[in-house]
Formats: sequence, C-alpha cells, structure tokens
Amino acid sequence: MSTTQVYRIWIKASADRIWTAITDPKWNERYGYAAPQHYELRKGGRYHSTANQGMKDYAAANGFEMPEVIGDGEVLEAEPPRRLVQTWRMLMDPTTAAEPFTTVTYEIDDSGPGVCRVTVTHELTGAPATAAMVQGSPEAGGDGGGGWAWVLSDLKSLLETDKALADA
Repeated sequence: MSTTQVYRIWIKASADRIWTAITDPKWNERYGYAAPQHYELRKGGRYHSTANQGMKDYAAANGFEMPEVIGDGEVLEAEPPRRLVQTWRMLMDPTTAAEPFTTVTYEIDDSGPGVCRVTVTHELTGAPATAAMVQGSPEAGGDGGGGWAWVLSDLKSLLETDKALADA
C-alpha cells in the first residue's frame, strides 16, 4: 500500500466557497461522513471531528463505544482559501488510533472560469490501517467505506447541487 495517496477533483465553485465547505463545521457536517470537523485556522491550531448521532446510535446498537472525538490533529499551515495542511488521526477504531498522526494537505487552485481543482494529498507513513481506510472501497459507496474519493465526490455534489449524494 502506498504511503502517499493523492486525490483530485474539479468543482464548479469559488475557492472561498470550497474552503468554507472544508473548514466550517456547519458545512462539513453536510457531506462525507456527516461528522462536524472543527479547525483553529492558525499554525499550531487544534483540529478535531466529533461523532454525529447516527454514529453513536450505530455503535450502541452494535455493542461498542463511540468516542465523542473521532478524529484529531493539528493545523500546520492555513492559507485561506488555497492551502490547508494538518496532521490527522482517526480515533474511532483502536487500530487506527494506535497509529501515528498522518498529514493531510488540501490545495485549492483556479482551473477555469468558476471552476477550482481540489487536490488532497494524504501522507500515511507508518499508518497502514489508516491508509487502507482512507483509500476506501468502491463497493462501500455511502456506507462509510468510500474514503477520500467518496468524501470529495460528496463535497462536489453538495457545492454544485446543494445536495449531498445521499440526498440526491
């Protein structure tokens, strides 16, 4: 498994709108895994994601505990609306929680009138379980295993149609 994964998508939206959708919990809870993500957008700032009610209900129904904070890390760079670099660790699963922090870089570049290219680069050295998780499974779709490709597709759908893939 590669220790660096790169995902790229083109979105018909402004860089500012995409940045807000990535960094504002009122937006980022509307797509992907619907778990609000909170950023202190400064070098050394905190990043964390919290479990949504559906995640908590699923865990309770299946006899395991869901932590309130399901992901954490630190902001390494924040250059709105073009570049965000952060450390990242998934805490929902004991295997990924035991791995070292990984690094996620978001780059938002103009690609034509009203279109931006969004590139997510995830450095996953020493984190094979996390690498497998974020790579996703094409068969998983919206059931929680689609990884970065699914999250970015859902972001694109939300920004272009105002509906997440699950709502389409």
